Amino acid sequence: MPSTEQITFKNIVFQLIQGDITTADTDAIVNAANSHLAGGGGVDGAIHRAAGPKLLEAGQQYIREHLFFPAGQALITPGFNLKARHVIHTVGPIWRGGTHEEADVLASCYRACLELADTHNLKTIAFPAISCGVYGYPLEQAARIAMETMYRHGPTTGLERISIFLYSQEAFDTWVNVMREPVSTTLR
Repeated sequence: MPSTEQITFKNIVFQLIQGDITTADTDAIVNAANSHLAGGGGVDGAIHRAAGPKLLEAGQQYIREHLFFPAGQALITPGFNLKARHVIHTVGPIWRGGTHEEADVLASCYRACLELADTHNLKTIAFPAISCGVYGYPLEQAARIAMETMYRHGPTTGLERISIFLYSQEAFDTWVNVMREPVSTTLR
């Protein structure tokens, strides 16, 4: 049984789950994609393997038309072989010390995904810890940005539950500590 922690804020359940996002039974899961939507390692690779080859085909259709997918934006595709009906793709920032607008781009990733979920009338969404794997974003800073963005923008959507799937115990513990802080602290 995976570790979980949750709070309710402004009628939305915010849920942290230590586990595999590909098993999420939600309307959409978020893929921490690369700018070529080509699959890869970490969460991106796991989602592509679980969804099947049609997910790659859907991403490549976009790339043929636009050449690359910019960081901080969001794109929705079907979920194919996943329990989730949709995959929302977003490209997070690569950590370069925090001096290259990484925080703004990371917040934009979460905001764009929430807006796209709302546009498609989704009620539940599952996020990974965007940019915290091979892109190297420090866990606590990423958790604060993510939670602040979700607390600010989640209530403006029709979402009822926002889940964050964290693969490692360290990531789960870090995000739990941030989520347990008073919302007023997170929303500086």
